[in-house]
Amino acid sequence: MTTAGTYAPEPGAAPLPRMIAAQAALETKMLLRNGEQLLLTVVIPTLLLVLFSAVDIVDTGEGEAVDFLAPGVLALAVMSTAFTGQAIATGFERRYGVLKRLAASPLPRWGLMTAKTASVLVTEVLQVLLLAVIAYALGWSPHGNPVAVLLLLVLGTAAFSGLGLLMAGTLRAEATLAAANLVFLLLLVGGGVVVPLDKFPSAAQDVLGLLPISALSDGLRDVLQHGAGTPWGDLAILAVWAVAALGAAGRFFRWE
Repeated sequence: MTTAGTYAPEPGAAPLPRMIAAQAALETKMLLRNGEQLLLTVVIPTLLLVLFSAVDIVDTGEGEAVDFLAPGVLALAVMSTAFTGQAIATGFERRYGVLKRLAASPLPRWGLMTAKTASVLVTEVLQVLLLAVIAYALGWSPHGNPVAVLLLLVLGTAAFSGLGLLMAGTLRAEATLAAANLVFLLLLVGGGVVVPLDKFPSAAQDVLGLLPISALSDGLRDVLQHGAGTPWGDLAILAVWAVAALGAAGRFFRWE
């Protein structure tokens, strides 16, 4: 007579928090090892901050140029990671069947999206720290309530993340690559990042001011440059974008 063996550790899926943490760590490592992603998330924002602070290319109004530029570049860093980088990476994961295979693992689909979001947040923390150090070295003197800054960054991340996932989950990978980079360039120029919105025609200002990058950069600038209170108008715009984009991504995202 034979008896069943006892195995240690007992086979089975790891606890859900551990699976999400492991996937988030993997996503973060893959993002930081990708040269194109590093160009978008670190090199371009850093070059813009240093170049436009050192050379009088754009009239940024009264005060030091870095005081105007630093909040806009922080907003650009959020967009580059949460939108452009995430859209491109997720789009190609979907094309090569990576998402389909991950969806069949013990990690639930919402857990995978949570891990991707955690990876974006970790990367953004590193970006903000690096850009803040560089901006301080250039003479930046921020003001305002850090809680308001945190709210703006979180809502901005949610809005851009939803837009990135919506694009990656509905378009082909090549189309996502082209569209994400094109949107990045357009919003860089017309989103109040390095060129003040008041330099555009008044009719265009009304439209551009409703964009998530404009709301994020304008809100950060109000707080960090002018020491304003909580920018409820900009937060409301970001909240609307976040709810709409995340809702649409959840509804239309295709895993195959």
